[in-house]
Amino acid sequence: MDTFDPSLPKSITRLIEEFMKLPGVGRKTAQRFVFFLLKKDLSFQEEFGNALTTLTKDIRLCRECFHFAEGDLCEICRNPKRDEHIICTVEDSLDLLSIEKSNAFRGKYHILGGIISPIDGIGPDKIRIKELKGRIERSKGKIEEVIIATNPTLEGEATATYIWRSLEKLPVKITRIARGLPVGGDVEFTDEVTLARALENRSNI
Repeated sequence: MDTFDPSLPKSITRLIEEFMKLPGVGRKTAQRFVFFLLKKDLSFQEEFGNALTTLTKDIRLCRECFHFAEGDLCEICRNPKRDEHIICTVEDSLDLLSIEKSNAFRGKYHILGGIISPIDGIGPDKIRIKELKGRIERSKGKIEEVIIATNPTLEGEATATYIWRSLEKLPVKITRIARGLPVGGDVEFTDEVTLARALENRSNI
């Protein structure tokens, strides 16, 4: 959609267009963001801009679980109090954050970076199933259980099945997050109590 408005300076129009590239942000919301920034003083604007610059400079993927990190390992993988014998496999970092809010899981994670979706051209080789298998093999028995917490959609179920088939010959217990989640729902948007119950009542695959 063309956001050009002859009544606005081009620099404002450009920033509105950039905000509109964010998910769920329409034209009116983007305009509110820009006008809010214009009302703030220069120090606020510079701090906001520096935060965006730092995001691209300092953030990388954890070499262990592929969550966002500022070093080689994320805060969860670095935490010695986390249970290293159990891994929860999720689609992305938003799902990880939702599970963390439930306070029902104290193990570690593995971020797949997507789910198998042939219609979108995403096959098993485009998500981190091979990395998960390698991580289990390198642990030499230290990892005892893998919880598959993909969303209860057709794609999520297909991904869960493929992961199970990839890991079934390894000496590790494979469980699936329980049906406390509504069919067709997303982990990211599920309340903490439901997530906690789903984790506690996980079942073998």
